[in-house]
Amino acid sequence: MKILAIDDQQLILMSLEKKLKEQGYEVKSAQNAYSGMKIFAEFNPDLVILDINMPYISGLEVVKFIRQEKKSDIPVLIMSGKTSEWTIKESFELGIDDFMKKPVSLNEVLARINRIIGRPTVSVETTNGYHNQYLHKSCVGVIIPCYNEEERLSVRDFKEFVENNYGYHLCFVNDGSTDETLKVLKRVRKGNEESISIVNRVINGGKAEAVRQGALHLLQDRQLDYIGYLDADLSTDLNDFQSLVNTMEHSEFKIVSGSRISRMGADITKHSARQIISKTINLIIQKILGMKFKDTQCGAKIMDRDMAALVLTKKFVTRWLFDVEIFVRIRKSYGAERAKEIICEQPLKRWIHADGSKLSMKDSFNIVGQLAKIAMHYKAS
Repeated sequence: MKILAIDDQQLILMSLEKKLKEQGYEVKSAQNAYSGMKIFAEFNPDLVILDINMPYISGLEVVKFIRQEKKSDIPVLIMSGKTSEWTIKESFELGIDDFMKKPVSLNEVLARINRIIGRPTVSVETTNGYHNQYLHKSCVGVIIPCYNEEERLSVRDFKEFVENNYGYHLCFVNDGSTDETLKVLKRVRKGNEESISIVNRVINGGKAEAVRQGALHLLQDRQLDYIGYLDADLSTDLNDFQSLVNTMEHSEFKIVSGSRISRMGADITKHSARQIISKTINLIIQKILGMKFKDTQCGAKIMDRDMAALVLTKKFVTRWLFDVEIFVRIRKSYGAERAKEIICEQPLKRWIHADGSKLSMKDSFNIVGQLAKIAMHYKAS
């Protein structure tokens, strides 16, 4: 049985193609409508799986091509993040057989395919099941800065996440580590080369520069809708990070920043001394920004690619307080009032302080001087 899959998001397309082939289907794919229509005529598929939002020609035009120009009744299954009532109604009026809303689990995708065209006659053995594997609505690039993280990197957690969440690309930046961090990162990447990349820097430049280098790398990938960053120790849970992405997808915000606010129903733990220092520093940061952020320094943030290009590509003034600089840059570009409208501070469900933090208590006291440096630099620029 032959399936043609058409989707401009390569991360999702390659994952879908791989899983369908594992099930025994013969699969061809295309990253745009032009290529898809050409392959359709040559391949003569038993089913077409199609996205709607594609450059130049939408998926609905492909449906018209199949039904009206080719006069074909080959089943068409739309799988799209564009799920307005009007879009779904028009899709069925054009003659599609089914419509799936992203994000969608692979279990559901396979069940719908089997209902429409049945299972392949040849049984294919697979070693990995489809439990909790999702095709997401958007493609997301996540920068993970690493400096001497050999003991804290969870190979299993990162591998499990990318294998179960299609549409994510993790970019690890090895920031001049002197331990075996690079070796561990290569273990994380093995078998997931399409969805994990490593930027290896020989000399340590600090977290700010590591995040910047990761952003420069990810911005070369045009399929990424959002770009963010996350601490390597997973003090913020990967699933909690997905909740930040969900907020981006269903709002007009341009950046969503995690916040480690203690509240009922959340697992937020900090060392008491750090908590006192953090509150003091945050008051100074609020004064500099002119905005009442609760927690600018949380290491979990997501933004659209245009915002990432604006705030992450230019060198930062400080090695560690680049989060503050990001918000200063947004305020200078948009103005304070507009900045408040496009920035969302979202409380996390879980944040655990991990042992082995690279930022010492002495560094915490030096932060005040660094904040003064930021204030002077951006006031003058």
